[in-house]
Amino acid sequence: MLTRWFRRKQKKSDPPGGRYVHGNDYLIELREVIKTYEGEAGTFYALKGVDLQVNPGEFVAVIGKSGSGKSTLINMITGIDRPTSGEVLVGDTAVHTLNEGKIAEWRGRHVGVVFQFFQLLPTLTVIENVMLPMDFCNMYAMGEREAKAMHLLDLVEMTSHAYKLPTAISGGQQQRVAIARALANDPPILVADEPTGNLDSVTAESIFQLFSRLVSEGKTILVVTHDRDLARRVQRIITLADGEIIQGGPAGKSQLSKPTHSNADNSLQASRRQQAASGI
Repeated sequence: MLTRWFRRKQKKSDPPGGRYVHGNDYLIELREVIKTYEGEAGTFYALKGVDLQVNPGEFVAVIGKSGSGKSTLINMITGIDRPTSGEVLVGDTAVHTLNEGKIAEWRGRHVGVVFQFFQLLPTLTVIENVMLPMDFCNMYAMGEREAKAMHLLDLVEMTSHAYKLPTAISGGQQQRVAIARALANDPPILVADEPTGNLDSVTAESIFQLFSRLVSEGKTILVVTHDRDLARRVQRIITLADGEIIQGGPAGKSQLSKPTHSNADNSLQASRRQQAASGI
């Protein structure tokens, strides 16, 4: 089923509804993606004609300095933000063509998103947070959702905390719950934006090991990180600078691909987009 979802045939123009068919088997593809923001100082380029391809089952780290465009790149793939120009293709969907109503449901079914600051709803219990994407996308029968959520909490070793509120557990435990929530609808892709940035080294290592296990089971994972030691252990590293991919290759063997230019990233816009997406 997953193979059918990402397989593409002969290239055609974008039909209505975001369906897209073309001639390769990439799970994720960005074509000449440009993202600009308008500010008092003029136009800022967060991404400058980025091309990126990710195969199914890859574990990819996106690294770069603050303001390099890492979060903006991830937000293109998840549909949290839209490109100013260019194409964002995930599976057989042209994500950049989806309207607001369709994109949230598409993301809920096909892409699990893990945020740096967890984004759990404080008034819901741990298990209710995990069941939320199932409710939103109307996935699974009502009677199956709690059992499914408990299975995911078992995966992240959080079953004993299932009926607690998020405020009653630690930050590392909240991140585990956020990962379980991201996996609620069994998406083929998991995208994590600095998932270990607020965690101690021991907890960060356990989260990374969980990601590695998920990749071994067939998930495709993209993780934004400042931790170069962790990044070296993935299959491929993408290095961004000033809105451009300057390196991309196997971990430890990245190759220079593009020159750099000066640019500023719009962190306020990125924060607002993360908050807008936190309902799932």
